[in-house]
Amino acid sequence: MSSQQRQDVPADLAIVTGLKTGDQRAIASLYDRYSSVVYAVALRVLGDTGAAEDVLQEVFLQLWRNPDAFDSARGSLGSWLSVITRNRAIDSLRKRRPETDIEDVVLSVAPDLAGEAERSRAAEKVRGVMGAMAPAQRTALEMAYWEGMSHSEIADKTGEPLGTIKTRIRAGLIALRKSFHADRSTGR
Repeated sequence: MSSQQRQDVPADLAIVTGLKTGDQRAIASLYDRYSSVVYAVALRVLGDTGAAEDVLQEVFLQLWRNPDAFDSARGSLGSWLSVITRNRAIDSLRKRRPETDIEDVVLSVAPDLAGEAERSRAAEKVRGVMGAMAPAQRTALEMAYWEGMSHSEIADKTGEPLGTIKTRIRAGLIALRKSFHADRSTGR
């Protein structure tokens, strides 16, 4: 056990003790301390920011409702939360797998598209719109939607401010939406 881990044990035990007494500051402290780890584990397993946020909420809610589930004799709180998160994320994957057909996820652009010709036109439209985007904007969109990275991860990786990344992604999505909306209104 590292010196940092030895220092964390009393703090973790104080947090769990606070949870057992219903102290809301304890759950806030726990969240501040471990939410980034829990979210990262969930996101790595699920590859979906929304689903990872749901698992994050479930894990902390579970610990709030049943703080006795953690046994300090079996390991550290951080490790225990990581294992619980991984298990919850895998359960989430198992539940949604039958509902999601990978073909639908990859090929569908809009629910009213029918036929291969329309899908090809839509894919070509996306490629054209993204090709016309500034490279930084296109890269941010690709990292968010094809690599499954969060806005914060993109900002860290590119060295750009978080607000800039959010603006680029939002502007790119608006450009894509306008392009498809224009086609619908002209009947193409």
